[in-house]
Amino acid sequence: MKTLRFMIVAGEASGDGHAAKLVDAIREIIPDGNVEFFGSAGPRMRGAGVAATVKADDLSIVGVAEIGRALPMFMRTMKTLKAVAAEKQPDVAILVDFPDFNLKLAKHLKKQGIKVVYYISPQLWAWRRYRLSTVKKYVDLMLTILPFEKDWYAEHGVTHIEYVGSPLANEVHADRTKEQFCFARGLDPLKTIITLLPGSRHKEIVRILPVMLEAAEKLASDHVDAQFVIAIGSAKQRKDIDQFLLGSHLNITVVENETYDALNASDAAAVTSGTATLETGIIGTPQVIVYKTSAINYNLLKPLIDVPHYGLINLIAGERLVKELIQSDFTAQTLADEINRLLQPDVNSEMRVRLKETAGKLGHGGASKRAAKAILNVVG
Repeated sequence: MKTLRFMIVAGEASGDGHAAKLVDAIREIIPDGNVEFFGSAGPRMRGAGVAATVKADDLSIVGVAEIGRALPMFMRTMKTLKAVAAEKQPDVAILVDFPDFNLKLAKHLKKQGIKVVYYISPQLWAWRRYRLSTVKKYVDLMLTILPFEKDWYAEHGVTHIEYVGSPLANEVHADRTKEQFCFARGLDPLKTIITLLPGSRHKEIVRILPVMLEAAEKLASDHVDAQFVIAIGSAKQRKDIDQFLLGSHLNITVVENETYDALNASDAAAVTSGTATLETGIIGTPQVIVYKTSAINYNLLKPLIDVPHYGLINLIAGERLVKELIQSDFTAQTLADEINRLLQPDVNSEMRVRLKETAGKLGHGGASKRAAKAILNVVG
């Protein structure tokens, strides 16, 4: 059997995780290791055996101004990936999320005669619908992970699409019980635990974490036994976190790569808008969704957004199940007020029930394997 060659491109932490699971699923299907992966790879993809033509670690940037300053780096990355694709001629290119970059790359790859599969659909249903023409022309197969996406694409004339389910369904779970996590981290499982997820990008942490910490101060005065956990996904974020914790008298524990365990042990959480809102919902922890960017970014992007909710968990629910505090609505007082509400026993219990119902809409696992099979069908 000939070696199948896959180019796979991710650019953010969440995409890196989904891509790594996809690589593992493809390896399970193809016997004898006759498969090669290369492209833009983060740490989890590299751990799964993807040769990093480009390291994805530094590609995750938020904001118009920030992207503008990084444009030369993105242009070099694009040039590098186009060249390696031309040299190696992969059987298929798998583009994972990261639409600002990957939709442009799709055009170049398709013109080279390379089959293109897009995994984790760009959120065109939310904004930038004009990109539909790019999908129609340059993507051979779009794999969607949210239940409403396939019908939306079909209504807009895209037929080369397959719904594989969320890779998070049945894959997001705590590895330890609340008691085990608390014992390992010196926390008291009988006292209130509140987890703060300030995002993974530098600009997110800088704008969001200070407000979260100010809210935590207010909450600590209302709940003298409150314990706070800041959950991060990599050591790279730790430097950003530590600068805001200097001099803090709060009982704060910072954990790395233990986000699911922390959420599972928590009574409530403040979560930066993004994939984490869905993960928190799957675990079932009552949460409040927050986000803040620069005024220029917000004013430029807000008119382009065409959905009733920012949070993914609310989009899946089809209603404002979780409170969203965005931009000027996101203050220490509004956050503290909402978490106080979520800590009320009746509110907390009802929220957990409704989050479980919403998570059930995502399917019952196996998305990565279904995506792998769909990609291999494209290879032929």
